[in-house]
Amino acid sequence: MYVKDHMTKDPYLITEDTVITKALDIMRANNFHRIPVVDERGHLTGLVTGGLVKEKTGMQSTALSIYELNYLLAKTKVCDIMIRNVHTTTPDVFLEEAAQVMIDNNIGVLPVLDENRKVIGIITEKDIFQAFNDIMGYRKQGSRFVVNVEDKPGVLIGIAKLFAENDANVESIAVYRSDARGTEIVVKASGEIETDAMIGILLDAGYNVTDVVQTTYDKTTRRFEIPKR
Repeated sequence: MYVKDHMTKDPYLITEDTVITKALDIMRANNFHRIPVVDERGHLTGLVTGGLVKEKTGMQSTALSIYELNYLLAKTKVCDIMIRNVHTTTPDVFLEEAAQVMIDNNIGVLPVLDENRKVIGIITEKDIFQAFNDIMGYRKQGSRFVVNVEDKPGVLIGIAKLFAENDANVESIAVYRSDARGTEIVVKASGEIETDAMIGILLDAGYNVTDVVQTTYDKTTRRFEIPKR
Protein backbone atom coordinates (compact mmCIF):
# COMPACT_ATOMS: atom_id res chain seq x y z
CA MET A 1 0.00 0.00 0.00
CA TYR A 2 1.14 3.49 -0.79
CA VAL A 3 0.72 6.86 0.87
CA LYS A 4 -1.47 8.00 -2.04
CA ASP A 5 -4.01 5.29 -1.21
CA HIS A 6 -4.69 6.58 2.31
CA MET A 7 -3.78 10.28 2.39
CA THR A 8 -6.30 13.10 2.53
CA LYS A 9 -6.14 14.60 -0.94
CA ASP A 10 -6.27 18.34 -1.61
CA PRO A 11 -6.11 19.33 2.07
CA TYR A 12 -6.88 22.77 3.44
CA LEU A 13 -3.89 25.07 2.98
CA ILE A 14 -3.09 28.48 4.42
CA THR A 15 -0.45 31.09 3.67
CA GLU A 16 2.08 32.59 6.06
CA ASP A 17 0.11 35.83 6.49
CA THR A 18 -2.98 33.97 7.76
CA VAL A 19 -3.78 35.03 11.32
CA ILE A 20 -3.95 32.37 14.01
CA THR A 21 -7.65 32.91 14.71
CA LYS A 22 -8.51 32.06 11.11
CA ALA A 23 -6.29 28.96 11.23
CA LEU A 24 -8.02 27.82 14.42
CA ASP A 25 -11.45 28.48 12.91
CA ILE A 26 -10.60 26.28 9.91
CA MET A 27 -9.40 23.46 12.16
CA ARG A 28 -12.44 23.61 14.42
CA ALA A 29 -14.94 23.81 11.56
CA ASN A 30 -13.43 20.78 9.83
CA ASN A 31 -12.48 18.72 12.89
CA PHE A 32 -8.74 18.40 12.27
CA HIS A 33 -5.67 19.67 14.06
CA ARG A 34 -3.01 20.46 11.46
CA ILE A 35 -2.76 22.73 8.43
CA PRO A 36 0.15 22.97 5.97
CA VAL A 37 1.40 26.48 5.24
CA VAL A 38 2.34 27.27 1.62
CA ASP A 39 3.67 30.14 -0.45
CA GLU A 40 1.95 31.68 -3.46
CA ARG A 41 3.10 28.78 -5.67
CA GLY A 42 1.68 26.12 -3.35
CA HIS A 43 5.11 25.08 -2.08
CA LEU A 44 5.30 24.00 1.54
CA THR A 45 6.86 26.52 3.92
CA GLY A 46 5.60 25.31 7.28
CA LEU A 47 3.02 23.54 9.38
CA VAL A 48 0.61 24.76 12.06
CA THR A 49 -1.05 22.50 14.62
CA GLY A 50 -3.56 23.12 17.36
CA GLY A 51 -1.04 21.96 19.94
CA LEU A 52 1.59 24.32 18.57
CA VAL A 53 -0.80 27.29 18.84
CA LYS A 54 -1.48 26.47 22.49
CA GLU A 55 2.23 26.06 23.21
CA LYS A 56 3.43 29.20 21.45
CA THR A 57 0.65 31.50 22.61
CA GLY A 58 0.28 30.17 26.14
CA MET A 59 -3.45 29.65 25.63
CA GLN A 60 -3.69 27.21 28.55
CA SER A 61 -1.55 29.12 31.05
CA THR A 62 -1.77 32.79 30.07
CA ALA A 63 -2.91 35.43 32.56
CA LEU A 64 -4.57 37.34 29.71
CA SER A 65 -8.34 37.66 29.65
CA ILE A 66 -10.25 35.90 26.89
CA TYR A 67 -10.64 39.23 25.10
CA GLU A 68 -6.95 40.02 25.33
CA LEU A 69 -6.06 36.53 24.14
CA ASN A 70 -8.44 36.75 21.18
CA TYR A 71 -6.96 40.13 20.28
CA LEU A 72 -3.45 38.63 20.39
CA LEU A 73 -4.44 35.66 18.23
CA ALA A 74 -6.16 37.94 15.72
CA LYS A 75 -2.98 39.98 15.32
CA THR A 76 -0.47 37.13 15.22
CA LYS A 77 0.32 35.48 11.87
CA VAL A 78 1.06 31.80 11.47
CA CYS A 79 4.53 32.60 10.14
CA ASP A 80 5.42 33.76 13.66
CA ILE A 81 4.80 30.36 15.25
CA MET A 82 4.73 27.70 12.49
CA ILE A 83 7.06 24.72 12.27
CA ARG A 84 9.48 25.42 9.45
CA ASN A 85 11.56 22.25 9.33
CA VAL A 86 8.69 19.95 8.33
CA HIS A 87 9.09 16.24 7.66
CA THR A 88 7.32 15.28 4.44
CA THR A 89 6.64 12.33 2.19
CA THR A 90 5.60 11.64 -1.41
CA PRO A 91 2.54 9.79 -2.77
CA ASP A 92 4.43 6.74 -4.05
CA VAL A 93 6.18 5.96 -0.76
CA PHE A 94 5.13 2.73 0.95
CA LEU A 95 2.77 3.39 3.84
CA GLU A 96 5.02 1.62 6.33
CA GLU A 97 7.93 3.87 5.36
CA ALA A 98 5.84 6.96 6.11
CA ALA A 99 4.76 5.41 9.40
CA GLN A 100 8.39 4.81 10.37
CA VAL A 101 9.25 8.45 9.68
CA MET A 102 6.48 9.45 12.08
CA ILE A 103 7.73 7.01 14.71
CA ASP A 104 11.39 8.02 14.36
CA ASN A 105 10.57 11.72 14.67
CA ASN A 106 7.75 11.45 17.23
CA ILE A 107 5.27 13.23 14.96
CA GLY A 108 1.72 12.48 13.87
CA VAL A 109 1.47 14.02 10.42
CA LEU A 110 3.32 14.25 7.10
CA PRO A 111 2.42 16.65 4.30
CA VAL A 112 2.54 14.86 0.93
CA LEU A 113 4.43 16.64 -1.85
CA ASP A 114 4.46 16.06 -5.60
CA GLU A 115 7.53 16.19 -7.81
CA ASN A 116 7.37 20.00 -7.80
CA ARG A 117 7.18 20.08 -3.98
CA LYS A 118 3.60 21.27 -4.03
CA VAL A 119 1.30 20.01 -1.27
CA ILE A 120 -1.15 17.49 -2.73
CA GLY A 121 -2.14 15.65 0.43
CA ILE A 122 -1.61 15.03 4.09
CA ILE A 123 -1.32 11.75 5.98
CA THR A 124 -1.74 11.35 9.73
CA GLU A 125 -1.36 8.65 12.34
CA LYS A 126 -5.14 8.18 12.15
CA ASP A 127 -4.80 7.29 8.46
CA ILE A 128 -2.10 4.74 9.37
CA PHE A 129 -4.35 3.18 12.01
CA GLN A 130 -7.22 2.97 9.52
CA ALA A 131 -4.96 1.33 6.93
CA PHE A 132 -3.89 -1.26 9.52
CA ASN A 133 -7.53 -2.08 10.27
CA ASP A 134 -8.27 -2.31 6.55
CA ILE A 135 -5.41 -4.77 6.07
CA MET A 136 -6.53 -6.94 8.98
CA GLY A 137 -10.17 -6.81 7.86
CA TYR A 138 -11.45 -5.42 11.13
CA ARG A 139 -15.24 -4.91 11.14
CA LYS A 140 -15.50 -6.62 7.76
CA GLN A 141 -17.71 -9.67 7.43
CA GLY A 142 -15.79 -12.91 7.88
CA SER A 143 -13.82 -14.88 10.46
CA ARG A 144 -10.39 -14.20 11.90
CA PHE A 145 -8.31 -17.26 12.75
CA VAL A 146 -5.18 -17.07 14.91
CA VAL A 147 -2.93 -20.09 14.54
CA ASN A 148 0.20 -20.65 16.61
CA VAL A 149 2.82 -22.30 14.40
CA GLU A 150 6.42 -23.39 14.21
CA ASP A 151 8.43 -20.72 12.44
CA LYS A 152 9.67 -22.64 9.41
CA PRO A 153 9.33 -22.54 5.61
CA GLY A 154 6.10 -23.90 4.15
CA VAL A 155 3.83 -23.34 7.15
CA LEU A 156 2.09 -20.32 5.65
CA ILE A 157 1.34 -22.00 2.34
CA GLY A 158 0.07 -25.09 4.12
CA ILE A 159 -2.51 -23.11 6.06
CA ALA A 160 -3.52 -21.05 3.02
CA LYS A 161 -3.98 -24.28 1.02
CA LEU A 162 -6.40 -25.66 3.61
CA PHE A 163 -8.57 -22.55 3.35
CA ALA A 164 -8.51 -22.66 -0.46
CA GLU A 165 -9.43 -26.37 -0.58
CA ASN A 166 -12.49 -25.68 1.55
CA ASP A 167 -13.89 -22.74 -0.43
CA ALA A 168 -12.76 -20.17 2.12
CA ASN A 169 -11.62 -16.91 0.56
CA VAL A 170 -8.52 -15.59 2.34
CA GLU A 171 -8.99 -11.81 2.45
CA SER A 172 -5.92 -11.01 4.54
CA ILE A 173 -3.07 -12.91 6.15
CA ALA A 174 -0.33 -11.75 8.49
CA VAL A 175 2.50 -13.22 10.54
CA TYR A 176 3.14 -11.95 14.06
CA ARG A 177 6.11 -12.91 16.22
CA SER A 178 6.32 -12.30 19.96
CA ASP A 179 8.47 -13.54 22.84
CA ALA A 180 5.37 -14.51 24.80
CA ARG A 181 3.53 -16.62 22.19
CA GLY A 182 6.06 -17.36 19.49
CA THR A 183 4.90 -17.19 15.87
CA GLU A 184 1.25 -16.63 15.01
CA ILE A 185 -0.43 -16.59 11.63
CA VAL A 186 -3.56 -14.42 11.50
CA VAL A 187 -6.01 -15.21 8.69
CA LYS A 188 -9.19 -13.27 7.85
CA ALA A 189 -11.40 -15.37 5.62
CA SER A 190 -14.94 -15.59 4.30
CA GLY A 191 -16.76 -18.06 2.10
CA GLU A 192 -19.18 -20.98 2.03
CA ILE A 193 -17.65 -23.10 4.76
CA GLU A 194 -18.92 -22.62 8.32
CA THR A 195 -16.43 -21.17 10.80
CA ASP A 196 -16.67 -24.07 13.22
CA ALA A 197 -16.09 -26.53 10.38
CA MET A 198 -12.95 -24.64 9.33
CA ILE A 199 -11.71 -24.74 12.91
CA GLY A 200 -12.11 -28.53 12.87
CA ILE A 201 -10.23 -28.86 9.60
CA LEU A 202 -7.30 -26.84 10.94
CA LEU A 203 -7.21 -28.85 14.16
CA ASP A 204 -7.42 -32.17 12.29
CA ALA A 205 -4.43 -31.06 10.19
CA GLY A 206 -2.44 -30.60 13.38
CA TYR A 207 -2.51 -26.82 13.63
CA ASN A 208 -2.77 -25.08 17.00
CA VAL A 209 -5.75 -22.74 16.60
CA THR A 210 -5.71 -20.33 19.54
CA ASP A 211 -8.41 -17.76 18.74
CA VAL A 212 -11.29 -17.34 16.28
CA VAL A 213 -13.59 -14.33 16.03
CA GLN A 214 -16.43 -14.03 13.51
CA THR A 215 -17.77 -10.67 12.33
CA THR A 216 -21.25 -10.69 10.84
CA TYR A 217 -22.77 -8.44 8.21
CA ASP A 218 -24.22 -6.15 10.87
CA LYS A 219 -20.78 -5.77 12.55
CA THR A 220 -21.54 -7.94 15.56
CA THR A 221 -18.83 -10.33 16.68
CA ARG A 222 -18.71 -13.85 18.11
CA ARG A 223 -15.70 -15.54 19.68
CA PHE A 224 -15.55 -19.31 19.17
CA GLU A 225 -14.48 -21.76 21.83
CA ILE A 226 -11.66 -23.90 20.45
CA PRO A 227 -12.25 -27.65 20.98
CA LYS A 228 -9.46 -29.55 22.63
CA ARG A 229 -7.92 -32.32 20.55
